[in-house]
Amino acid sequence: MSASAKTDLAKLGALDTAEAVRGGAISALEACDAAIARIEALDGAINAVVVRDFERARSAAKVIDASRTPGDPRRLLGVPMTVKESNDVEGLPSTWGFEARATVQATRDAVAVQRLKAEGAVIVGKTNVPVALGDWQTENPVYGRTLNPFDHTRSPGGSSGGAAAALATGMVPLEIGSDIGGSIRVPSHMCGLFGHKPTWGIVPLRGHDMGMETRDAPLAVVGPMARNAADITAALHIIAGPEAGSGYKLDLPPPRHAALKDFRVRILGEMPGVPADTDTREALEKIAAALTKAGAQVSRKADDYPDFPPMIETYIRMLNNVISRGTPDARPVNAHEWMRLKDAQLVTTRAWTRVFEGADILISPIFSTPAFTYQTEPDWSQRLLPVDNAQMPYGSQLSWAAIATFAGLPATAVPVAKSRDGLPIGLQLISAPFADRTTLKFAELLELAGLTV
Repeated sequence: MSASAKTDLAKLGALDTAEAVRGGAISALEACDAAIARIEALDGAINAVVVRDFERARSAAKVIDASRTPGDPRRLLGVPMTVKESNDVEGLPSTWGFEARATVQATRDAVAVQRLKAEGAVIVGKTNVPVALGDWQTENPVYGRTLNPFDHTRSPGGSSGGAAAALATGMVPLEIGSDIGGSIRVPSHMCGLFGHKPTWGIVPLRGHDMGMETRDAPLAVVGPMARNAADITAALHIIAGPEAGSGYKLDLPPPRHAALKDFRVRILGEMPGVPADTDTREALEKIAAALTKAGAQVSRKADDYPDFPPMIETYIRMLNNVISRGTPDARPVNAHEWMRLKDAQLVTTRAWTRVFEGADILISPIFSTPAFTYQTEPDWSQRLLPVDNAQMPYGSQLSWAAIATFAGLPATAVPVAKSRDGLPIGLQLISAPFADRTTLKFAELLELAGLTV
């Protein structure tokens, strides 16, 4: 394959790559080798793809080439991709950044990985994460630090930071991340990508559980990341749905509208005590103005929203119980307190459902700033984040994640602008429970209208 063809492959999305393989323009092995070459050439400066599985990937690509037929229906036919390190791939470690797990290999693929492979995807490796997936910067004692491709002094986001860096540099066209506190949305925002946090529960989490075979963790989701909206839409449809034998099927409602002019859009620019910086506010206002010009009904109405301070407080209490499970210093709540938290979550979900009876999309920042300079303070409570001329508590950024995460709502990250320093800025598109196809369609329409970058 020529050097120009390799360059073209670096720019192709997942669906375009699959179409090229399907049509015989390239082989699955050529696509795989080109991705491996890009990783070997580019990753030394970034440290995104920390687990490499190149030989098995080449073997899988050869199997696809031997088995493919004209019009092969596999949607990701021959697409080379990576997955976040916390997603199990048989025979590879899933350390979650813990040194004690460095030699523990997964015994089977995660459900999402199984489904991707069944559609023809070729897994070439796994991407870096922070310890316990618990940060918006990506480094750990096993694999080291991943750098933001736009500025090597800054974080690529977290916890799917390695995934975002691999996508932003063109190493791969598709990734699978996970999100409980913005871990798909924040890296997508900081690296200029599309990402989708699904409605809670529609993508099985088996294989994203450190081998514990637990019930799907409250709040946590697995979802896709890519460089265009069509790819995350296709990937979501591939990985979503119950496991066999569950007794039900997933039937997501269709997108509410097919044109931007028909959408009812809410704009939310600030959470209580958590402002966005000037660049982010300007990006939000630019999108609001463009949607108004396109004929959409744009509103800043906010009197029917849930009461944010208690919502955020309850979300953080629930989050702390989920992420501390099994740790030596955990202080879990009793069963009755947990039920109270679940009751508050249900009340919040119902409140948002009522909001989305009169609106289709809520647009808000994902984070108060573009990518920030790496911080070395290990204690979150001591970290400060500069927002314009103010210093904000680092943990306050959970407020942006809470909007969708606590109520289990779908949220699609879209890249919409660059900061004065040339750093990507993304916004999140949020809608009602199970309205994933609505947020994804809206993202596609923004891209089609030239409103993404």
